[in-house]
Amino acid sequence: MTTEPSSHTPTLVEDLLLLLFQPRSGTIAGENTLFYVLGGAVLADLALGGHLTPTDRGRVSSLPGHPPSDSLLRPAYDYLAEKPRGVQTALAAIGPVLREPVLQRLVARGDIDQEPRKVLGLFRTTALREGRTERRARLLAEVRQVLVDGAKPQARVAALTALLSASGTLPQFHREIPWTSPVINRAKELEQGDWGADAAGAAVTRTVTATVVNSAIAAISVLPRS
Repeated sequence: MTTEPSSHTPTLVEDLLLLLFQPRSGTIAGENTLFYVLGGAVLADLALGGHLTPTDRGRVSSLPGHPPSDSLLRPAYDYLAEKPRGVQTALAAIGPVLREPVLQRLVARGDIDQEPRKVLGLFRTTALREGRTERRARLLAEVRQVLVDGAKPQARVAALTALLSASGTLPQFHREIPWTSPVINRAKELEQGDWGADAAGAAVTRTVTATVVNSAIAAISVLPRS
C-alpha cells in the first residue's frame, strides 16, 4: 500500500491513529483491537466523502464510479465495489494492513517522530515520540469540546469521536477528557449517530458510521484489551 506525500490532507484514519498515540509512553492505545477501529475509520471516511452507502441487512457497498483518490481508502472502496459486505467482514478484511502505512504518514508529516534506539546496548529498535506539528493537541481539543463542553460537532469530528469511543480507550484520556458520566453518555450518543443539528445533511454518514461503530464494538467486546 502506497502513501501520498505528507502535504496530503489527513484522512480520518490518520487522525484516529494520531489520537490513539500516547506521547507519555510512546505507545498506541488499544493495540489488541486496533485494526477494527482503523478499518472503521476508513469506512467512515468513505461515507464522509460520499463513496459508500448502506444497503440491505446492515451491509455497505461502494458507490459505482466515485472512487476516492487517497491510496489508504482505495483498497476498501475496491473491496466493497465487488459486492455489498457486512461491516464486520469488511473490518476484518481491510483493517489488519492499515497500522504501518498510516503510522508512516504521521511520521512523514511530522505528527509523530521515530527515534532509533538500542535495547541492552545490542538490539536496534525504534521509539515513537510526539512530533512538532501539535496536530494531536488540536484534534484532542476538538474531541474535548464535544464530549466535555457540549459543542455541536461537525460530521468529521463526530465520526472521529465516535470511533475513539468505540475503541474502548477513552478512559486513558482521563487527564485531558475527564471520564465522567456526562462524557460517557455523550460518547454513546455519538456512537449511535446522534450528532446534533450542525451535522445536518450527513444522514448517510451517520448511518454508516453508527453501523461501523457498533459492529466494531461487537467485535472488540469479545477480544482481550491491551
